[in-house]
Amino acid sequence: MIDDFERLSVSSLSRHYGRRKALSRVTFTCDAGDIVGLLGPNGAGKSTLLAILGTLLAPSEGTVEYGTVTAEKGGAGLRARIGMLGHDLFLYPELTALENLVFFGRMYGLPDAPARATAALDRAGLGERAHDAVSGYSRGMRQRVALERALLHRPRLLLLDEPFTGLDQASAAALVGRLREEQARGVLIVLATHDLDVVDGLLTRELFLRNGRLMDVGAGQGPLRDRYHAAITAS
Repeated sequence: MIDDFERLSVSSLSRHYGRRKALSRVTFTCDAGDIVGLLGPNGAGKSTLLAILGTLLAPSEGTVEYGTVTAEKGGAGLRARIGMLGHDLFLYPELTALENLVFFGRMYGLPDAPARATAALDRAGLGERAHDAVSGYSRGMRQRVALERALLHRPRLLLLDEPFTGLDQASAAALVGRLREEQARGVLIVLATHDLDVVDGLLTRELFLRNGRLMDVGAGQGPLRDRYHAAITAS
């Protein structure tokens, strides 16, 4: 197990697919308790960046440091400090919510998986539905279970790819509240989203991506949607 880390440092990060540059010399740092938004149109490189941060994809150039270690040096110990939630929720619909979380808890090697799973579902407001099959859950309920799956092992870094897609207003608000709880616990959260109105006021930092490059637009003020438009349309 690696030592805990409180800073994520990305330096001159690039990822190429043949001649196509999915990311080009991306550089930024963020710290424990930050909620960083990756904002940009489809194809801007957001999902590629999340995959690299999650150690699922190697960069073509540049480095990512988790505290003082890279993914190569950190290995399995580092990955144990990362939680991810992508487009696929990775839940087994025929299993109950409790069975899903216990299964993943044991995959994480948690000795107290049943207790953690029960506490997680209570925290998500799903304790009374713990023994119901996930196939009968709404999209918002499944999203809540999937988020608890990503948090079950208490990661330092949480990576989310479009976590608000398909959620109604109440479910989105519940997810925002849950992320604020993890922020207060010192989790470093990086999320890619198109739901600008939902995350306006939640993010501590915004990274605008266009064609794989970070757009330097300064701190800026005003509604996030207006700043996003200015960043993406800037020459």
